[in-house]
Amino acid sequence: IPLSGVSVWAQPPRGDRLVLSCAVATGTGALSWHSGGSAALLGTGPRLELSHVEGEDSGHYQCRASDGDSVAESPTLNVTVVGEGTF
Repeated sequence: IPLSGVSVWAQPPRGDRLVLSCAVATGTGALSWHSGGSAALLGTGPRLELSHVEGEDSGHYQCRASDGDSVAESPTLNVTVVGEGTF
């Protein structure tokens, strides 16, 4: 079954911590997190936790699912940190 329907969303912030979540509608595969279309790996799994969030954490986050044969990407999620720990 080809991978499709990768979605990403942010849970309500708690203090200076932000949790991003990812899900795949069709198919199964390994989940990985990237920033701004970069190949740099930020984490793996269905959740990415950003602790002690600061302005430098602002940017575009994306989840990718891979089943070894194909890769599906979520739309990018824009995270803006207004002040330290404020979203």
